[in-house]
Amino acid sequence: MAKDLFSGHADTYAKYRPSYPLALFDYICSFVHNKDRAWDCATGNGQAAVALSDYFSHIDATDISQKQIDNAIPRKNISYHCCPAEATPFESNSFDLITVAQAYHWLDWNKFAKEAERVAKRDAVVAVWGYHLVHLDDEKINNLILHFYRDITGPFWDAERKYVDEYYRTVDFPYELLPVKQFTTELEWEKSHLLGYLESWSAVQHYTKQKGHAAIDLIRPELDRLWDDNKSRIIRFPVFMRIGRVKTDKT
Repeated sequence: MAKDLFSGHADTYAKYRPSYPLALFDYICSFVHNKDRAWDCATGNGQAAVALSDYFSHIDATDISQKQIDNAIPRKNISYHCCPAEATPFESNSFDLITVAQAYHWLDWNKFAKEAERVAKRDAVVAVWGYHLVHLDDEKINNLILHFYRDITGPFWDAERKYVDEYYRTVDFPYELLPVKQFTTELEWEKSHLLGYLESWSAVQHYTKQKGHAAIDLIRPELDRLWDDNKSRIIRFPVFMRIGRVKTDKT
């Protein structure tokens, strides 16, 4: 069963996590034959579900955390459910598309694959994706973030984080593979938003609980020196993915 690492700061997660580029959803949906119903698994605050709601008649979005669901973005054609990815209340042969955004590394891949096969329609698509470290057009800030990631919070990441570092190239993905593309999320953030995003990291939460003080305070003075105004800046996240079709002989 997936880990629940975000219930304790679901409001921070909902406020500061980056969105995904529309080109990603256009690409994924280009492989989907019918757009009646999609399942967004480990939906968090519903970012991917909301984007998919413009493509599909109905979205079912699930998360293991009720607090995440409570912070999810409402839409008329989205139904939110609190349940594990590996055991859902859905009927068999229900979905044209199954997605997992920035959470596939937390799942039990074998159990999830069995559930995906059960609830998928014939030729349904499974798409999983994530993003890696944020980048700015300022190498000194990038190096500070990398130091925060590797040296300060590095020991506090769960073991599954390595799959994000490896851009999902080494995850178990037992589907009929479709071609992948890389995308970039480009956003305009103020410094306070960057700090909020860094504080939403699960490793930062682990650090604070174990050390008794906020990890972000170790880099805040230097970030204030490097970003000494209130102007927003362009930030970018590299987005990686795996995509395939469920292996099934359904008729």
